[in-house]
Amino acid sequence: MKKRVYIVYTGGTIGMTATADGYAPVSGFLERQMADMRELTHRSMPEYTIHEYSPLLDSSNMTPAEWLLIAADIRDHYDEFDGFVVLHGTDTMAYTSSALAFMLDGLRKPVVVTGSQIPLCEVRSDARENLITSLIIAAEHAVPEVCLFFGAKLLRGCRAKKVHADGFDAFDSPNYPPLGIAGIDIDIQERFVRLPSSRPLEVAAMAQPVVGALRLFPGISGEVTRNMLQPPLQGLVLEAYGVGNGPENNPGFLEALTDAVDRGVVIVDCTQCLRGTVDLTDYATGSALARTGVVSGYDMTAEAALAKLHYLFAIGLDPGEVRNQMQRDLRGELTLPE
Repeated sequence: MKKRVYIVYTGGTIGMTATADGYAPVSGFLERQMADMRELTHRSMPEYTIHEYSPLLDSSNMTPAEWLLIAADIRDHYDEFDGFVVLHGTDTMAYTSSALAFMLDGLRKPVVVTGSQIPLCEVRSDARENLITSLIIAAEHAVPEVCLFFGAKLLRGCRAKKVHADGFDAFDSPNYPPLGIAGIDIDIQERFVRLPSSRPLEVAAMAQPVVGALRLFPGISGEVTRNMLQPPLQGLVLEAYGVGNGPENNPGFLEALTDAVDRGVVIVDCTQCLRGTVDLTDYATGSALARTGVVSGYDMTAEAALAKLHYLFAIGLDPGEVRNQMQRDLRGELTLPE
């Protein structure tokens, strides 16, 4: 019996067509394109069902409301299908794949997020390979977690980051090895894949918390920082320098952080660097941030840290518990120091 894959089509370049104003999504166009692909009727390919969202979104317009919509859609069809493919634009794909990793609690089946840099309708496109391989992985491979497939690499969803604006190798996982490589064969690196959950799949009913991100820059003022931390903000990803450093000679900046932490804002320190981990004890400039009550994000991407903050507040945890959980590995999103 053929495996069955549920395709969540949210929008993005993969299904767009050329118009007078440039590439744009058109309802039904992707499904017609896929129906004309002889490869998808090959005996080695799974059966698939496409759920096209309306409206189709450029991923720059993606919000947490759509994250919840996608997660609930997968939950509602979970028992009917062997795996899931989420077609998504590339600009915020790393945010969505991170969010789904946290939202789909108890996952035992593959969820593969993919898209393309050039639409499927074009002769020279990366869409065909990304789509076909994602369908095969979702149907045939034991990868019971949210993944991102792009440019021949299968990445953990909450470790992925967009690193190239227009290259076919647009995504990488800087601090964790790929879960698989698609060459002549699809080589899944089983030792890096998480074990399937022992719990049934659950998508919690969620509130809409207020979280944000602030990237440090030389000369950042206390006023700018304080304005960013104003209520109703509940959590902040602070993208700091190097191993998590910030200015220790800027009392206004440090006071703004301290005041926010004291009233319950959870501030998570992530590095601006592509690779490496935060260690708030290495330098005095890192220790100064730690004294304000900022917590380490270790080697989490900023995308994963933001999605995790959103998830933890959304399921109703209080700030103290959110602080604790941000420093625990929940879905393989961070590496704790030994």
